[in-house]
Amino acid sequence: MTDAIVSGLLLGFALVFSVGPVIFTIIKLRINYGIVSAFYFVSGVWLSDILLVFIANFFGQFLSNLITYKKTIGICGGLFLVGLGLFYLLKKKYKKNEELESGVKISGTTHARLFATGFIINTLNPSVIALWIATSTNAVSSTFNQKLVIFGLCLFINICADVAKIYLAGKLKNNLTERNINIINIISGLLFIAFGVALVVSVM
Repeated sequence: MTDAIVSGLLLGFALVFSVGPVIFTIIKLRINYGIVSAFYFVSGVWLSDILLVFIANFFGQFLSNLITYKKTIGICGGLFLVGLGLFYLLKKKYKKNEELESGVKISGTTHARLFATGFIINTLNPSVIALWIATSTNAVSSTFNQKLVIFGLCLFINICADVAKIYLAGKLKNNLTERNINIINIISGLLFIAFGVALVVSVM
C-alpha cells in the first residue's frame, strides 16, 4: 500500500505543475467573473478526469480504441481551443471588483456553459486520455484498493491545487487595474489559440 500512496502522490504533484489551457482559464474566469464561475469550470474538468480514470481502469480497451482516433480528437480539441481563444480576444466584458462584491448575478445558463467548457477542454485533449491509459496500464497488477489509493490521491491533489489556483487568482485581481485585466484577457486568448494550433499540429 505504501507504493500505491507514493505513486498517487508523485502522479498528483506531476500533474499539478503541468501547464495547459485549464490554468489560464481558471485565472481568467476568477479575475473576470468571480469565484463561482471558476468553480463551475473546474468542476467540468474534475468530472472529465474522474470519468476518464474510471473508463481507463474498468473499460481500458474502449479508451485504447478511442485513442486510435487521436488525430480526429486532437483536431476537434484544437479547433475548440482556437475558437475559445478568439472569443476571449473579442469579448471585452468583465465584472469589476465592486460588482462582484455587491453580489452580481450570473445566469445558470452561463454556469452550465462553463461547466461544459471545462469538461470538453479536458476530454478533447489526447494527452489527457493517453495519460490515464498509461497510468492505468502501469497499475494493472495493483489491487482494487491500491488503484483506489493511487487515483484517489492523484485526483484529490489536483482538486486541491485547482482550488488554490482559484484563491490565488482572486488575490491577484485585487491588485489589478482595468488596463492590466484587459492585457491578461488578451494574453489568455492568444495562449488558447497557441495551445489549439499546437494541438492540431502535433496530431497531424
